[in-house]
Amino acid sequence: MVFTECLLDALVDTLRLLPFLFLTYLAMEYLEHRAGNKSVRIIRKTGRLGPLVGAAAGVVPQCGFSAAASSLYSGGLITTGTLLAVLLSTSDEMLPIFISEAVRIPTILKILGTKVLLAAVTGFLLDLILRRFRKQEVHKDIHDLCEHEHCHCEDGIWKSALRHTLQITLFLFLITLALGLCIQFLGEDTISGFLTGQPVPGVFLAALVGLIPNCASSVIITQLYLSGLLGAGQMMGGLLVSCGVGLLVLFRTNQKLKENLKITAALYVTGVLWGLLIEGMGVTF
Repeated sequence: MVFTECLLDALVDTLRLLPFLFLTYLAMEYLEHRAGNKSVRIIRKTGRLGPLVGAAAGVVPQCGFSAAASSLYSGGLITTGTLLAVLLSTSDEMLPIFISEAVRIPTILKILGTKVLLAAVTGFLLDLILRRFRKQEVHKDIHDLCEHEHCHCEDGIWKSALRHTLQITLFLFLITLALGLCIQFLGEDTISGFLTGQPVPGVFLAALVGLIPNCASSVIITQLYLSGLLGAGQMMGGLLVSCGVGLLVLFRTNQKLKENLKITAALYVTGVLWGLLIEGMGVTF
C-alpha cells in the first residue's frame, strides 16, 4: 500500500514537469539549430538582468521553473547567478498550502516578495563576484549536453527535445520514488522533530531539510510554520533552499560534478545566512 502511494505520487509529480522540460529543451534546440549562435550570444549578453527575471519566474508555484533553469544552465544559456536566483525563489508546495490554509493575502505577498528580493539580490551578487574574479564564466553549449545525453540531434529539434525530456523524466521518476519511500520509512513526524524548538540550530536544520529534492520538504516546513512551531527565519531558510527537483536536474544534465556541488553549497549557505539574519532581526510576516 505504501509502495503504491509512493509510486502514484512520484508518477504525478514527474508528469507535472513534462510540459516545462519539453518546452525548455525545444527552445534550446531551436536556438542551437535554427536561430544560430548569434541568438545564443544575445541571450548571454542580456543575462545581467537574469537574476531578477529568474527570481520572479521561480516564485510561480511548483518546481517546473527550477527544473527548466537547471537545463538552461547546463546548456549555457543562463548565468550561475540566474540559476541560483531561480532555485532560491522556488518554494514548491508553499503557495498552494498557504492558499488552502486561508493565510491572509498580505502575509502571502510579504513572504513571496521577500523570497523574490533575496533571490534576486543573491543572484546579482554572485554574478558580480564571478565576473570580477573570473574574466568570464565557463561557456557551456547545448551541443555538449546533446553529446552527453546521446540524443541524436540530427533527427530534428522535436525528436531531440523529446529524447532529452524522456531521459530526464525517467531519471526524476526513479529518484522521486526512492526519496518518497525513504520519507515514508522515516516518517514526517521524525523529520519535523528535528526542526522544532531550536531557533538558531533550527535554521541550519530547516535548510538541510529544504535540500531534500522532494515536495515533502516544503510541505513539512510550511505546515510547521503555520502551526507556530517554526519562526520566520527558520521557515525562510528552509524554503529558500527548497527548490524541488531543480538540483536533481542539475546533477543529471551538468557534467561538472564539482560545479554542481559548489552551487548546492552556495544554495544551502545562502538559505542559512538569510534565515539567520531574519531570525536575528526578529522579523515576522
